[in-house]
Amino acid sequence: MAIEAANEARPARIRLGMVGGGKDAFIGAVHRIAARLDDQFELVAGALSSTPEKARESGEMLGLAPDRIYGDFREMAIREARIRNGIEAVAIVTPNHVHYQAAREFLKRGIHVICDKPLTSTMADARKLMQLAGKSDALFILTHNYTGYPMVRQAREMVAAGELGEIRLIHVEYVQDWLSEPLEKSGAKQAVWRTDPARSGAGGSIGDIGTHAFNLASFVSGLRAEELCADLHTFVEGRQLDDNAHVMLRFAGGARGMLWSSQVAPGNENGLKLRIYGAKGGLEWAQEDPNRLWYAPLGEPKRLLTRSGAGAGPASLRVSRIPPGHPEGYLEGFANIYAEAARAILARREGRPVPPEVVYPTIEDGFAGMAFIDACIRSSQRNGAWVGLQIP
Repeated sequence: MAIEAANEARPARIRLGMVGGGKDAFIGAVHRIAARLDDQFELVAGALSSTPEKARESGEMLGLAPDRIYGDFREMAIREARIRNGIEAVAIVTPNHVHYQAAREFLKRGIHVICDKPLTSTMADARKLMQLAGKSDALFILTHNYTGYPMVRQAREMVAAGELGEIRLIHVEYVQDWLSEPLEKSGAKQAVWRTDPARSGAGGSIGDIGTHAFNLASFVSGLRAEELCADLHTFVEGRQLDDNAHVMLRFAGGARGMLWSSQVAPGNENGLKLRIYGAKGGLEWAQEDPNRLWYAPLGEPKRLLTRSGAGAGPASLRVSRIPPGHPEGYLEGFANIYAEAARAILARREGRPVPPEVVYPTIEDGFAGMAFIDACIRSSQRNGAWVGLQIP
């Protein structure tokens, strides 16, 4: 289970810092909730905004000590690496264009990095960051939070055990409607930076939510995408980045896939769905009904598997917190990534190997996501030509 019994001895909380996520930020608050849900982290320092006044105000609102509130992330990295009881890990929750610079400062000082996705805003920065992480003693955890959902872990376990047979087909979609109108022109903070190539990177919907879909397909199937053809399109007039994408995928071993990402599909809120079919059966999962997984053995009636009910396996049960019938979703899935990060960080603190059952998205997963964005753009610019993914 994700939460330990209250009477068990426990190590000191991991000292956590945060870059970004200040007042009025959405994802920073989500990270703080996730980090505290299992009581493994304590937020002790932050460079919470690029505006010094807002950084100070945000730190005070969160109860940080005055000398642990910083005006910029480099100052924070330098001082926290030097002081007694400085931070052990940092959460980077900024717009994409800051990820590389911030992660670099902490990695080179041996501070573990927990970074929001996508990895960076450019392929060049992604390559440099992967090289740096490879040389650092620090861990790098990427918060593709949907990989933390119990029934996603269940599906991954079933595929790995061969219950579906050889995988043939993968269909994944992530569909929203919140950018169906030019919301960025109204000054809405989330819309403004996510549609700005200088801050978001070259991918619009394909970078913001398409990378989640791509990561989920690879995480559950265990397969590596080798080639794709993509049609990226911008429907909202004046928008600089794509708001809809259709992608066909070819995976190692011969499996074929389809991916649809859209932020202009009215009636869809957060429609992340995955279907995987093999020679012996299929699986279906939807993020908006996350505690249920449909399993269809070939030639037999469909079976409904639930998060901690009959049919749930060890992979699902170890990241579930509450009894059957009580829903767990977005925040708990996010918290599972932090719980796995805590297990890995504590193992490093104690000088022992990271337990083999600990699973979280890595910098390699992040680089694959950037290669996916890059390939989609190259393909679409060539009228949907098949292109290879540049993954080492």
